Amino acid sequence: MSRTKTTQKEKAQLKIRCPECGSENILVDEEMGELVCGSCGLVITDDILDSRPERRAYTLEEKEDRQRTGRPTDYALFDKGLSTSITINKDVFGRSLSPMTKQKMWRLRRWHIRAQMHDKGRNLMQAMDELQRLSDKLNISQSVKETAAIIYRKALDLDLVRGRSIQAMIAASLYASCRLTGTPKSLDEISEVSLRDKKEISRCYRLIIRELGMNMPIHDPMGFLPLIADRAEVSGETLSLAARLLKKARERRLVMGKDPRGLAAAILYIACKLRGEKITQKQIAAAADVTEVTIRNRKRELLKRLEINLKNLSKPELLIS
Repeated sequence: MSRTKTTQKEKAQLKIRCPECGSENILVDEEMGELVCGSCGLVITDDILDSRPERRAYTLEEKEDRQRTGRPTDYALFDKGLSTSITINKDVFGRSLSPMTKQKMWRLRRWHIRAQMHDKGRNLMQAMDELQRLSDKLNISQSVKETAAIIYRKALDLDLVRGRSIQAMIAASLYASCRLTGTPKSLDEISEVSLRDKKEISRCYRLIIRELGMNMPIHDPMGFLPLIADRAEVSGETLSLAARLLKKARERRLVMGKDPRGLAAAILYIACKLRGEKITQKQIAAAADVTEVTIRNRKRELLKRLEINLKNLSKPELLIS
């Protein structure tokens, strides 16, 4: 018996019969590596190979991450840039080349290297390595990374990367992906972990938006509330009150045209005052990565439009119900 995997189709073709009863009802026990007769129970062979993956996966993400041959959504090339290397000393049979042939092979190798340098695959490989680094620094999810990779590939197809930094273009693509997916990541956060400055990334971002004809949604301030509250160590009750306050501000159309991060910080500060939590504007501003002036301006407008008086409050929750 050959030491190869025997499938149901192969068994039907080979017409395997039980040597004891002559039955063709042969069962495969992959756990034990046995071929067993389904009629009389005779173990025909016990040395078949198990071709299943040696690593177990319990979720779809684990199954995709543990595939050896890569996934269709992999960002880098399958060979990681390790393309064919042309030698100039020996031929395919190992025989030494003549001086004339060596010169020809040297020229061929030179043009081969030049072609690699101008190939889009090399550019894409470097860009996806940078995307992976940025995503690890910012804890970006898989879906956001895939969207950023698609945006960068479209920019590469339109030749927008030529003459520009790969790091700046991939950072701009990641920021555009965060805007599209509603991920609360600001341009300042991305520029802090990027190798390029904020000015260059923002310029590349505007180029991508204009050339790809993308309509970018505005960040929802609600997405920044939990992040700022966690950094400022605000209680859950205050966070819940801030969410209700933000909902009220949205109903009165007070969020239009405002920086979502600054607006969320101001609302959280007001909620802290309503709940009596001792926290300063400086602490909230540091947690939200905005200035104290922004918080004061947004707070003043919100208090006026929502008709809240912080100096005379008995039951602040009733004002936001």
